[in-house]
Amino acid sequence: MSDAELVFLGGPVFTATTVRSRTDAVAVRAGRIVALGAEARELVGAGTEVIDLAGRMLVPGFQDAHVHPVSGGLELLSCDLNEGRTAAEYVAIVAEYAAAHPDEEWITGGGWSMSAFPGGTPTAALLDEVVRDRPVFLPNRDGHGAWVNSRALELAGIDASTPDPADGRIERDAHGAPSGTLHEGAMSLVDRLIPPVDDDGMLAGLLRGQSYLHSFGITSWQDAIIGGYADLRDAGATYLRADAEGLLTGRVVGALWWDRTAGLEQIDSLVERRERYRSANFRATSVKIMQDGVAENFTAAMIDPYHDGHGHPTDNSGISFVPPEILNEAVPRLDALGFQVHFHAIGDRAVRQCLDAVEHAIAANGRLDNRPHIAHIQVIHPDDVPRFRELGVAANMQSYWATLEPQMIDLTIPFLGEQRSAWQYPFGDLQRAGAVLAAGSDWSVSTPDPLAAIHTAVNRTAAPGHEDGEYPPFHPEQGIDLATSLTAYTAGSAWVNHREADTGTIETGKLADLVVLDRDPFDGPADQIGATRVLQTFVGGRRVYAAPDA
Repeated sequence: MSDAELVFLGGPVFTATTVRSRTDAVAVRAGRIVALGAEARELVGAGTEVIDLAGRMLVPGFQDAHVHPVSGGLELLSCDLNEGRTAAEYVAIVAEYAAAHPDEEWITGGGWSMSAFPGGTPTAALLDEVVRDRPVFLPNRDGHGAWVNSRALELAGIDASTPDPADGRIERDAHGAPSGTLHEGAMSLVDRLIPPVDDDGMLAGLLRGQSYLHSFGITSWQDAIIGGYADLRDAGATYLRADAEGLLTGRVVGALWWDRTAGLEQIDSLVERRERYRSANFRATSVKIMQDGVAENFTAAMIDPYHDGHGHPTDNSGISFVPPEILNEAVPRLDALGFQVHFHAIGDRAVRQCLDAVEHAIAANGRLDNRPHIAHIQVIHPDDVPRFRELGVAANMQSYWATLEPQMIDLTIPFLGEQRSAWQYPFGDLQRAGAVLAAGSDWSVSTPDPLAAIHTAVNRTAAPGHEDGEYPPFHPEQGIDLATSLTAYTAGSAWVNHREADTGTIETGKLADLVVLDRDPFDGPADQIGATRVLQTFVGGRRVYAAPDA
């Protein structure tokens, strides 16, 4: 056998073929893994690049099963609030950005945290202090609410007489006037006015997002929104352009956006776009259905009503964005057409409705291999946990969120109540029930760093450098071990992406999508897992990221 082009040796290799499987060397030729262990070491020749791991760990490329690279990249290129922590810091960032960009018609970007503001709802008055002459539209980190100034409200014609849309809410002051926060569908009242990003801008956003993901070892992902959403254009054509120009280095599945304002008539267009959005590294074979909102603004769909913060039930149990009767017809239709369905479900009612729809699909079509998955799964009624395995629905974890922090303490737990709060992020129960576990970040909602999320999945605390105070573990009985969490972020997400035949594990014949970590996280204490960094990222044996100290 001829020499390898690239060989990794001198450190542990986590293969993810079983949760504890390891080897100690990997050889690569023509973009694929050609040998492991002793056989790999024998392929070192004069022209071989040898990477001495020096005791550090090699893992399969991470695969993010729910992420937004284009909007995240655009956010990094605009008024990025993610580095702020307080209301004053956010206002200062906006002021600095506006001063540096005097010719921009709109100030856009986002990334603020709800916990920085009373009730999670910033006011237009705060923005008016620094930007009065131009409209400002800044979504929060989870993308389910936007902070706007008075000029934006004026341009959109939003005043005390403006009714709330069916799928959202206008935050109001004591007199009924709009106060400056728009929830869910109410965001569209303003964002429809924002000039669209042009083709070059979309490409710049994708490439910035892609490079950021590679820096965290992410080699493949599922883009959770391909279609018109908020102020973002359909990114399908952007992916095709990037791939045609040799710029798309990640392997991407696109989830076509299900327009909740339309019905079954949109299915024909989804089929057409699936056929059109297909290239070497991109295919739009999934459909994203956002079934509810988020708990912090009381739009996550709950079986029982929210509390008022004092333990008393209210008359609000959240919003099911897609009526169950439509969901139960749409999902079987999509399943029969070979689409994977990628659900967003935060509340226990939304989770149940998604599982029910998959059950309808199985009754109509039998068990097809389309691999539906439910992302976020914040609150799951205990009766529904075993249904994930029974129905073949993957649990798409955003495990970074499963921790105590100000937003959870102030804006979530008081309104869910003690019992439902204990049902949050039940990853341990899902594992014990035999569910397929996949993982993602939902970046730019939160960091795309898999090691920070894996840390929380294991410890149920925030990773080093991500703490916002000192808190005890959040329902530690729901923690999962390190090997299981690593496997979810590699092989599990590869399975969801229908890429398990050539990615997700380190095996002979598979694509050389590989990541060098700066340590073996199994060697240190569990409370230091999240301190692990990515040193190098390879896609098909090609280095797409190297840290300065790699």
